[in-house]
Amino acid sequence: MTSVLAAFPLPLAAAGDPSQLLPAREQMAFTLGFHIILVPFGVALTTLMLVANYRGLRHGDAEAMLLARRWSKVAAVLFAVGAITGTVLSFELGILWPGLMGRYGAAFGFPFAIEGLFFFLEAIFVSIYIYGWSRLRPWTHFAVGIVVSLSSIGGAAAVIAANSWMNQPGGFTLRGGRVASVQPADVFFNGAFWYEFLHMLLAAYIVAGFTVASVYAVGMLRGRTSRYHRTGFLIGFVPAAVAVPCQIVVGDTIARYVYDSEPRKFAAIEMLPTTRTHAPETLLGVFIDGRARYGLQIPDAASLLAGFSINTRIKGLEEIPAQVRPSEREVSIVHLCFDVMVGLSFALLALGLWYAWLLWRRKAIERQRWFLRASAFGGLAAIACLEAGWVVTEVGRQPWIVVGHLLTRDAVAMHGNLWAFFAAVLAIYLAVGLTAGAVLTSMKRRWKDEGDDSVDVPYGPEGDRPDRQRKVGI
Repeated sequence: MTSVLAAFPLPLAAAGDPSQLLPAREQMAFTLGFHIILVPFGVALTTLMLVANYRGLRHGDAEAMLLARRWSKVAAVLFAVGAITGTVLSFELGILWPGLMGRYGAAFGFPFAIEGLFFFLEAIFVSIYIYGWSRLRPWTHFAVGIVVSLSSIGGAAAVIAANSWMNQPGGFTLRGGRVASVQPADVFFNGAFWYEFLHMLLAAYIVAGFTVASVYAVGMLRGRTSRYHRTGFLIGFVPAAVAVPCQIVVGDTIARYVYDSEPRKFAAIEMLPTTRTHAPETLLGVFIDGRARYGLQIPDAASLLAGFSINTRIKGLEEIPAQVRPSEREVSIVHLCFDVMVGLSFALLALGLWYAWLLWRRKAIERQRWFLRASAFGGLAAIACLEAGWVVTEVGRQPWIVVGHLLTRDAVAMHGNLWAFFAAVLAIYLAVGLTAGAVLTSMKRRWKDEGDDSVDVPYGPEGDRPDRQRKVGI
């Protein structure tokens, strides 16, 4: 047991690394882990909001319209929190990693410049959408929402472009160790962009959809089984359930792409010490003293999954030069997070199939308490899956911050007390998180009062007309 625990000390820095590396990595892990939870809601909650908005307009569905209005307020709160945490991240890149920004800022910074444009576009149109509920014509207001949704997807694509570039850097020329010329399109659409972007986009709809559905599942378990709650559950649950099998197919394809293009990360995922054919698939376990321990090994499975043949040769960690080889604890973390991601994905797939079976048997979901209990945990499972996938991507790149070009320890700041900076950031994030939670709880409490904000719902210039209010079902 002692040896197992020794594989998981919190510190991710090794002996001989700069003293600033540990607080820098811990802070970056915390702030990115916090911020990434908000990304799916910025990307996908706005789309779910538009689905409800469309249904309300097209079919005069009062419950759907009320859901759209309430979700738009939630989206606005989460957008504000995401803007704060995202801004902190942008400062951290310069403060914590001057080596990265100083040497590669000309290339690495390009996607962030694009992200900034989408951010401003999203901020402007989110404001118009929220403000326009009672001031714009219905379909004009809906069109504004489409711009919000597309802007959020564009912003996420730009951030993914920067991250994927760190995994497969390209689109620049080095002279004297510095970036001399940049090909923006090649930087943005680098070798890892499309698979990381598609993976993240599907994850966004899975996280937002299951989280929304879990809220209404809890409500139905507490006896609130009105059509409003059923509609809220289904608008969230169905897109997420459809996205899960797509995500599994995409993820499986990506795993083979990583096998070809990022053998270092693949070796860590498979916890494979030596290059070999007939490589086993290890489930769980940890990497100690140069070998996988305590896990369940399925003979030949890793080779079979990687190349559709048990004779597929997989590179082991031994082929990575010792000075740039991931540590044993990093290998264990990547491997276990990959297992968590895959395991939870199949659990969410089972949840979706459960709903399909209920639908086929024409069962009323509000009476299926075990299904609702499972759905209530769907949001948390999806978020855990997202976090695990992010760890696989980020820790799987170590010890490089830009693979093949710049080591993480060579990019870290060498000034000031980064632990104090980390403590200040923790305090800020705690305050922001508690404030956002208090605001959302307050909104939820008000919404329990029937007819609360529906009083102010009327749409646009025609919204004050009683006939218009009847048409949209308000």
